[in-house]
Order: sequence, then C-alpha cells, then structure tokens
Amino acid sequence: MAEQSWHEARLIPTSGINGAEEQERRATSALLAVMTAVKEYGRALVKPLGAPAGSIETYIEVPFLLGEKKLYPDGLIRVSRGAKSWTALVEVKTGSNELATEQLENYLDIAREQGFDAVLTISNEIPAIAGQHPTKVDKRKLKKVALHHLAWTQVLAEAVMQKEFRGVADPDQAWILGELIRYLEHSRSGAMEFEDMGESWTVVRDAVAAGTLRPSDKGVATVVSRFDALLRFASLRLGRQLGTEVVPVLTRKELVEPALRAQALTQTLCQTGQLVGAIRIPDTVGQLVITADLRAGKVTCHVDLDAPKEGRPTTRVNWLIRQLKNAPDSTRVECFNAHARGSSAAELLSKVREDPSSLVTDPTRDIRTFRVATASNLGTKRGRGRGTFIDSVLAGVDSFYANVLQDLKAWSAAPPKLRPAKATEMEDIETTHPASLSSTDFSSQDGPLLTTDVDVEVADTAGAPSMDAMERESSAPSGTDFPGQRTDSMPSVE
Repeated sequence: MAEQSWHEARLIPTSGINGAEEQERRATSALLAVMTAVKEYGRALVKPLGAPAGSIETYIEVPFLLGEKKLYPDGLIRVSRGAKSWTALVEVKTGSNELATEQLENYLDIAREQGFDAVLTISNEIPAIAGQHPTKVDKRKLKKVALHHLAWTQVLAEAVMQKEFRGVADPDQAWILGELIRYLEHSRSGAMEFEDMGESWTVVRDAVAAGTLRPSDKGVATVVSRFDALLRFASLRLGRQLGTEVVPVLTRKELVEPALRAQALTQTLCQTGQLVGAIRIPDTVGQLVITADLRAGKVTCHVDLDAPKEGRPTTRVNWLIRQLKNAPDSTRVECFNAHARGSSAAELLSKVREDPSSLVTDPTRDIRTFRVATASNLGTKRGRGRGTFIDSVLAGVDSFYANVLQDLKAWSAAPPKLRPAKATEMEDIETTHPASLSSTDFSSQDGPLLTTDVDVEVADTAGAPSMDAMERESSAPSGTDFPGQRTDSMPSVE
C-alpha cells in the first residue's frame, strides 16, 4: 500500500466523532487540556475574563447538585495565585447548536452557591458587539457571577496569533498548540466559521429590493445583528492572517448602548438599502469602511486619508498614485477640497494614472482628503459558497486590504535642513593668515556687516596687530601674556 494513503498520528484526532455530544466533549477536553499545557495561550484566554496571573487547572464534566437535580457543566477552569483563586464553569456548544437560557441560568445559580466567579460559554454564535452575550438571561443572576462568551472563531484566532506571532517559549508546547489549531480548523471538529445570515435573510433582502422594507418588519433585527456579527467575524479572520487585533469600529455611545447601533443600521437599511460598517486595523492610514448595497448588488470598501499639506494639487494627486501601484484600474479615487461639501472630483484610477490633473477641478483650492474605493458584485444567498452574501463581503475586504490599504502610508512633512555655510572673499585671507580670529560663517548673533569693519579686518590680517591682540597686551601683566606664561619663552613673530 502506498504511503500517501497512510494517516499521520495526531494528538487530537478528528476520526471517531459520532454525534454532537461526542463532538462537544472532545472539543471541550482538547481546549481545556491545551490551556493548561501551553501557559501563554491559557493566560491569553483567561486574562480578559478577569482571572489573575497564576497556574491553571481544568476539569471536564464536574457534577453539581442544584436542588434535587444533578447537573454536569462541560468543564471547569480554576486559576490560582497564592491564596487567591478564580473559578469559572464552562458550557460548550459545537456545530449549529445554540446555548439554552435555562441551562445557563442553572449554571449561574450553581456558581453563586459555590462561590465561583464566572460562567464561560463557547459556541459558534458570534454576538453583534464584543462583550455582549448571544443568550438573554435573567440579569438578577449576574449580580455576583459574571457571564462571558467566546466564539470558536475567536478561540482559533487567539491560538494562531499566539503560535505564529506572539510566540511560545517551549517548542513542545508550540507543537501542542499547533495540534489544537489543526483540530479546530477541521470541519469535523464542530468549530465552524460564520455560516449563515439567518432565516429572515431572504424575506428582508426581497423587501429591500422592492423598496417596501419597514423598521418594524419581522426579521429586520435579526439581519442587522447578523451583519454586525459578520463584521466581527471578518475582523477576527483578518486579524488571524495579519497577527494583530482587528476590531469593528463603534462609537462610545454604541459601546454603552448596543441598541443605538442596531437602530441606526436598521434606518439605513430601510432608507437606502445599505448595510454599512467599519473595521480598524492597527497602523493603517484609516478605517476600512464596508458598504453592502442590497439594491445595487455591490459591496464597496473604501478608506479616507489626509492629503499632503504642501505642494500643488497635482503634486498631491501624484503622491497618492505612486502608492497605488498594486491597485486595479477600476479603483475609484475621490478628492475633497478644503471648505467644500462633498467630493470635488471622482475618477477611475486608470484615468488618473494617465492624467493626474483630471482630479483637480480648481487649482487654487487645496485638496484636503482623498477617498480610495473598490467595488465588486454582492452575493444574494444566505449561506456560504459561490454567490453568497457572506463570501462576497469577505472577499471584498481581503482584496481591498491586499491591493490598496496595506500599501498606503500617511503623509509626513520633511524634517528641516541645516543652512549651508556661505563662502565669502574672507576665505582666501583666512587661509593665508590662520591667526585671524574673525569668522565668516552665518550666525544668529551676527549683525549687519559694515564696509569699514571689513576694511579694518583686512588691514589687521595684513600684518598689523589686531584690536583684540592689542587689548590683551595692555591688560596682561608685564612679562606675561597670561598668568603663569612668560612672553620671553614665546617664539618671535618675526
């Protein structure tokens, strides 16, 4: 039998998974075991949850009594540092299984009775806003126990970033973390990516196309929430590839009151047929703004960046063109002039490359901002694959970053340069008579140079003693030039 058909032995095998229960049990055990084995990864997961820096212990299917019922949470995490400890119950779901309110409230009650600190849930559900929980529970049960949630996408992204970018000190631990990554990336693990826009997608999409969608229509809230979840998934996915933390952009008010973001997105969808959001990538020139236009069937990604603050308008346009060497000809470039509303000009990059002045409508006005945008076809299907909404948005984001955004750099003024010393006719005289003390270099202390002063200096250097030398002779004690130095020991000037 050929070796190509042999299956390599794995630390966490994907074979032999039968049913959802086995899938959840294996995923829970694998994750919790790696958290204890790879210290850096375990710390990265529990630190945002409020756990102290310390040794991590993990357990699976720990039994607890709640009244007359015996319950088995999927796992338990305990972090200890000295006399202080932090404990959390863990509930895990894989595949399309969703978290149940009653089950979570039971675990919150157990945690309160046992004096535990938190309940952590892990599933494929991605909340619209980071910090939100996808399942609604009685808020009274959260007074003494915190409720946290991690999406499997986030767990995988954290593992990739730790192994590939932050680093793991021990090579064996790095290999163990790599085995967890391989397992979670396998389709049979149940740790799925963002897969569906929801059951209401088709109805809402058709109502947008017909222009009949109203904010009160059933399913609008679900689609809006799913779009924000897609932005979070796109951020985690891009961050995993770049090795940095990419996050959706939200205002302070939206972070405090998530309902404001949902209301604004609902109004925009009903009025213009667009779903709009932005993500922030560290060290880039600006936010990557994503506009999914359901009526036009286009997804547009754009970034706004400040133009140079000096130079002619055409020079500023050329500065931008030089950076867009990898951008496709179909890229749209817009200019925004100072003290003007809206863009002053917009052209395709192909034309701007041939004629940079095509973006300059008024040479007397300064260009303050550029907008660079690319557009592609928007899918309409709710799931994943060819012609789907999700994949068309993800492809648009990846393409825009690779071809446009990663090449753009912010303008910075050139540092000031030193003034060159100006040569004068005194250079020849100084070369002949180096004893002259006069300076011909520019100085901030120099005053206007009079013609008579020049004549005196020339006469001094021709052989007559200078004014400075005469003053030193008259002020010095007899027989000395300076204290401790006799003139009779000095060589003759002749």
